[in-house]
Amino acid sequence: MSELALERGRPKKVLELGSGSGYQTAILASLADEICSIERIKPLMERAKIKLRSLRIHNSRLRHADGFAGWASEAPFDLILSAAASQKIPQAWLQQLKPGGQLILPVGLERQKLVRVTAEAEGFVEECIEDVHFVPLVSGLIR
Repeated sequence: MSELALERGRPKKVLELGSGSGYQTAILASLADEICSIERIKPLMERAKIKLRSLRIHNSRLRHADGFAGWASEAPFDLILSAAASQKIPQAWLQQLKPGGQLILPVGLERQKLVRVTAEAEGFVEECIEDVHFVPLVSGLIR
């Protein structure tokens, strides 16, 4: 996903959905100017924050929230990456893309495809990349 993200140049502002352990956040932090990352599991997010600080990564902000809504107050984004598979592409994410921005996410339940959506002047262009298998995107928070 990171490789796909760079095909169109270095993104300035990235929304990562699913911070997890912070591994992908750390990679993205070296590839982009600013990372806004959302994690629904608070203890996981807290551990990721500690890890990122210990690595002296200062261009990322983590937020405990339900990722389905994205992060509207920080939009628009050059790039949005999801670390979980959605049954369909959330409209909120599309609305938070900059013109020319891209959304990269796994789509589907049992059979999933990695999809790249690009925001173009005439609308959104979807590109199917490959078959993948990710955890499902789940709504709600865990404290």
